[in-house]
Amino acid sequence: MNIPTHFSPTKRYLDYSQYMLAFFPERIQKISIHAGFTCPNRDGNKGYGGCTFCNNESFSPAYCSSHTSISQQIEEGISFFGKKHAHQKYLAYFQSYTNSYGSMEVIKQKYSEAIHHPAISGIVIGTRPDCMSDELLDYLHEIQKNTFVLVEYGVESTNNNTLELINRGHTYEESVDAIMRTYAKGIPVAAHIILGLPSENRETILNHAKQLATLPLAIIKLHQLQIIKNTPLAKQYTDNPSFIPLYSLQEYIDLCIDFMEHIPSHICLERFVSQTPTEYRIAPNWGIKNHEFIAKLDKRLQERNTFQGCLC
Repeated sequence: MNIPTHFSPTKRYLDYSQYMLAFFPERIQKISIHAGFTCPNRDGNKGYGGCTFCNNESFSPAYCSSHTSISQQIEEGISFFGKKHAHQKYLAYFQSYTNSYGSMEVIKQKYSEAIHHPAISGIVIGTRPDCMSDELLDYLHEIQKNTFVLVEYGVESTNNNTLELINRGHTYEESVDAIMRTYAKGIPVAAHIILGLPSENRETILNHAKQLATLPLAIIKLHQLQIIKNTPLAKQYTDNPSFIPLYSLQEYIDLCIDFMEHIPSHICLERFVSQTPTEYRIAPNWGIKNHEFIAKLDKRLQERNTFQGCLC
């Protein structure tokens, strides 16, 4: 089997650093931003309590706080990341909650503050597929003429029964619609998918891959389902552990590889795992850091003699 030549020499998939070389010749680092937005399934528009798996505090860096200005969060992020890489460039990553949910006036003000910071080379917008208006897409289309723009949609699952079960508040069809409208504006699109949601098995997960493979995505971000304290999912897990199909580390690595075999080689696989701080996490407890996971994934790809897109 011939591994695609546009992969990094040491990789069997299109990783984030290789993908970003098309836009930036130097190292690029995201700085997470908490812009003070909320979500429609938290404020009563679509529901209350948020997604059953979500505790936003569990994935927000210490410098990322809605109580400080966007400019200050950027400065603190640069101070944090610049210690290791003094000459890298930065993207403002609007990560917390739904970053396209609000009035256009407020959204533009927050994006503009980030874009005009002298150290920022672009913005990444994390949001829900049911919260992207055509008006906002028109605005993003205009600003990307002068700066890098990427939109990340929390798709999470292609199965509507699962989406309802986790109180997501939107359908997969809404995800497809948002992705297609964003792509039509020439804006790169990423999709987030959680592997191991309640009621989903290996067959369901591989169907996610096959469905996403048909969409005009630039990036896919995977992560394992984590049981986080103070969430509805944590109570469900406590009441009925068999309700949640937790994977061992090796099982999850093989699942990621099975998934990527169905993803076209031009789509970047930016992430495979997320690491919630131990004070928030109930399970799984693999005791492994992100870079260690990637090393094991790379080794397993070689052992299986396979690569991204080989089954497309």
